[in-house]
Amino acid sequence: MPPVTDERLAELTDRLENGIKELYASGRYAEYLAAMSKFHHYSFGNALLILLQCPTATSVAGYNDWKKKFGRQVKAQEKSIKILAPCPSRRLVEREKKDPDTGRTLYGPDGKPLTEWHREVVTHYKIVSVFDVSQTEGRELPSLVSELSGDVPDFENVYNRLAALCPLPVELGPVPGTAKGYASFAENRVVVRSGMSQVQTIKTLIHETAHAKLHAPDFLSENPKPRQEKEVEAESVAYVVCQHFGIDTSDYSLGYVAGWSRGKELAELKASLNVIHATAGEIINAIQPPPPERTRDEPSQEYRRKVTKRK
Repeated sequence: MPPVTDERLAELTDRLENGIKELYASGRYAEYLAAMSKFHHYSFGNALLILLQCPTATSVAGYNDWKKKFGRQVKAQEKSIKILAPCPSRRLVEREKKDPDTGRTLYGPDGKPLTEWHREVVTHYKIVSVFDVSQTEGRELPSLVSELSGDVPDFENVYNRLAALCPLPVELGPVPGTAKGYASFAENRVVVRSGMSQVQTIKTLIHETAHAKLHAPDFLSENPKPRQEKEVEAESVAYVVCQHFGIDTSDYSLGYVAGWSRGKELAELKASLNVIHATAGEIINAIQPPPPERTRDEPSQEYRRKVTKRK
């Protein structure tokens, strides 16, 4: 198979975009958004607290919310994630009375400032416990992705070529939470969950290889990318590479990118097209076996075709 062309990469990326647009228009995406809207939107500080305590967290809610809103139960012996919840309260305070037109303090006959009672909101914070979906069990949540199944032709060679290309050492093993794999510069390794199908394993390894190649730690980058953009890039690369080799990951990749994009115009995907094209092309060329070497005396295919036509 010859090296992949820019036209072929563009064709595959267009297929990805069109597939996601169709997903946006489906009832499945609306169902997913309805479920996600029930989760609290946490502040930057709480998001950081969640990340530090549970790096693989994806959907977080309180104990009662999991039970009442989602029909799920927190599993026994699970350790909660601690965040800070605002607790507003009202109180009466005495303050100087102001002229409504000028904003200046009003004074009484005795020359002292007039005062009035005002009810104001005071916010204090308390520590509350939340849990990630991976710490619960029960009714399934609406999902945009489906576990991939099936075998990959020449699986071992494809896996080994990907592992050789990846900037970080690759290993199969347990992965915390519900993630299929992760790339860690701190641990200097890529881990792919063991026991998955060949298709899911290869797709995940391509995804994590893209992370390892494109997304160095933020402190090493002049313009660090948000996680949303990183995930769109990595999964788009995985989709394009797998499509090129006839491995259909639509059930997983389309929903994954749609879930991270959150917008019908796919701004993150379009902004990353050049990166996706270049990285997918590099990985495809690394996976493709080199053409067999022709001995010096062996005629080329073109020569054989010409001879056949003459006959």
